[in-house]
Amino acid sequence: MEKPSPAAFLDLAPEVAQALARHQPVVALESTIIAHGMPYPRNVETALLVEATVRQAGAIPVTIAVMQGKIKIGLSRAEIELLGQSGTAVSKISRRDLPIALARRITGATTVAATMIGAHLAGIPLFATGGIGGVHRGAAQTFDISADLQELAQTPVAVVCAGAKSILDLELTLEYLETFGVPVLGFQTTEFPAFFTRHSGLPVDYTVDSPAEAAQILRTKKQLNLRGGVVIANPIPPAAEADFYRIDLATRQALGEADARGIKGKAITPFLLAKIEELTQGASLEANIQLVLNNARLAAEIARELVG
Repeated sequence: MEKPSPAAFLDLAPEVAQALARHQPVVALESTIIAHGMPYPRNVETALLVEATVRQAGAIPVTIAVMQGKIKIGLSRAEIELLGQSGTAVSKISRRDLPIALARRITGATTVAATMIGAHLAGIPLFATGGIGGVHRGAAQTFDISADLQELAQTPVAVVCAGAKSILDLELTLEYLETFGVPVLGFQTTEFPAFFTRHSGLPVDYTVDSPAEAAQILRTKKQLNLRGGVVIANPIPPAAEADFYRIDLATRQALGEADARGIKGKAITPFLLAKIEELTQGASLEANIQLVLNNARLAAEIARELVG
């Protein structure tokens, strides 16, 4: 009996298949940020701008989602528009959801974890996002820890991000990553960025000063055949940085409301980000867009070095 192949569940866009065959630089992008991370039409505008930013920096953008029983590796503009207009009506797909979504032909937006899986199956070593998930505040009671962290512990894809989302317990998130041997590289910083802001007061494992240096570390890790990914923490540009105290106050208020309303699990992060946007009168959304673009640009530069 022939052994089943995960490749049967992949649908590579022609441009992506060609780029991979020619060993051109490619950057994976998640789709949860489209369906669950921002309101329409800003979500679609941002997704297209992120793809354009990757192209301008010399790499091929590869937005990933689940559609028609396949992991789509590279979305068309129409497919991005579909996810954006559908919003939270689209399922949020993480590792545990993938087999169900594929078997039932459910349309779904991929989280960091599921995007890493899709990227790895397609042979894409690098992924850009806004911020990774992590250990939620109060996890000692709730055990609410994002599947992103376990994916980073086992799937060899590097993730360029602005740290972890500031709604999380950043110190425990870093402890978790250390426990599972996931390197955290600060790009031109000694401090772990806190998503909307550049500073958290927490150190990174190592600092890298250039895309070439980051690429060399990724190559070395691959040659050693070490499992798991790498976090490349890229601070939001200073001009786009949100006010720390305003964000912190809004975060605390949003967490209090989520607790009072019993919002948990998959619903918690979209709720908190939307509430923080409301409380900051849109300032957090603008910062979110700028940090994603910044990460996409850096990821493309590292991708070019990886194939150089």
